[in-house]
Amino acid sequence: MKSVEEQLALIKRGAEEVLVESELVEKLKRGQPLRIKAGFDPTAPDLHLGHTVLINKLRQFQDLGHQVVFLIGDFTGMIGDPSGKSATRPPLTREQVLENAETYKQQVFKILDPAKTEVAFNSTWMDTLSPADFIRLASQYTVARMLERDDFDKRYTTNQPIAIHEFLYPLVQGYDSVALKADVELGGTDQKFNLLMGRELQRAYGQEAQNIVTMPLLEGLDGVKKMSKSLGNYVGIQEAPGVMYSKLVSIPDTLMWRYFELLSFRSMEEIEGLRADVAKGANPRDIKIKLAEEIVARFHGEEAAANAHRAAGNRMKEGELPEDLPEVDVVSVESLPIAAVLNRAGLVKNSAQARDLLAGGAVKVDGAAVDRDFMFALGASHVCQAGKKSFARVTLKPE
Repeated sequence: MKSVEEQLALIKRGAEEVLVESELVEKLKRGQPLRIKAGFDPTAPDLHLGHTVLINKLRQFQDLGHQVVFLIGDFTGMIGDPSGKSATRPPLTREQVLENAETYKQQVFKILDPAKTEVAFNSTWMDTLSPADFIRLASQYTVARMLERDDFDKRYTTNQPIAIHEFLYPLVQGYDSVALKADVELGGTDQKFNLLMGRELQRAYGQEAQNIVTMPLLEGLDGVKKMSKSLGNYVGIQEAPGVMYSKLVSIPDTLMWRYFELLSFRSMEEIEGLRADVAKGANPRDIKIKLAEEIVARFHGEEAAANAHRAAGNRMKEGELPEDLPEVDVVSVESLPIAAVLNRAGLVKNSAQARDLLAGGAVKVDGAAVDRDFMFALGASHVCQAGKKSFARVTLKPE
């Protein structure tokens, strides 16, 4: 096992905050594997690179010799995490949650070592709690403390409804740490309230309080807003190799080092070397290609990574891409629907033609067919095809 200093350096890589660092150092000094917990509610079937920031950190803990618990929130998923939400989320059925959970298990082992991963479902212990147990759990926290949470406070002060079951979510997440006897819990910065709840409940149930590592929310391809499928600024980990490659090579140069720190498994020394190369005049696109190939290899294998450049080209054509592919800048103050981008870029005669082509599956972005719901993220650059002959690399530039 690495020294405490070496372990702490890797744990802190890309992390927003470590609470409480001195306590974590004392645990590491014991020289025993720690139980590292991260929970994921299976509210959708597919994961994107934003989700993998936490999973990558779990892998780093595995490489340091610690025990990772990948917790699937099949119970909490039916409640719906209120973190950052301005309205009550519609609860999912158990069937929906379990179906999504199966896809999570398949996807995460492209990053985690199955032999060193404990997969747990929080329904295992939550389903066994009696009404009296729930009352005891609820008695550990006050309504006033709940309303200190930013999203609850905003909804309360603006007279937006807060359902009682939403107060249960942080309590249940905290109790998961009690049930698992977690030494460390990972979560996004938006989860800090829930993570701290775990520390308090562990003390209430006579356990040593867990430490917390918060990770930043990964910006999407636009480099501005959080990666989200609904915003169209995401890279799905099950997307085709050519699509993944093309998206990653087209990210803004300013976003490149953020992605390297949070998504790459290269050492920070190697990343600093790449940064120095760019400072000396290396083409940033060549560096982004290294990142794209690493990510494609992780999810699709080395052969797919080796062929990713060609795959991206193959997916962006029917016939061949024109050698003199036009470069078109579209100026906007926000992300736009693909129909509006095609119209402004001059790839269609009018909005009506854009809608017709979209309805007929004749619009492709980086080689993948898209529908009218596709959002072109502000700051992103994509090869767009409208029909058989209209091609251009379109960049949506901030105004």
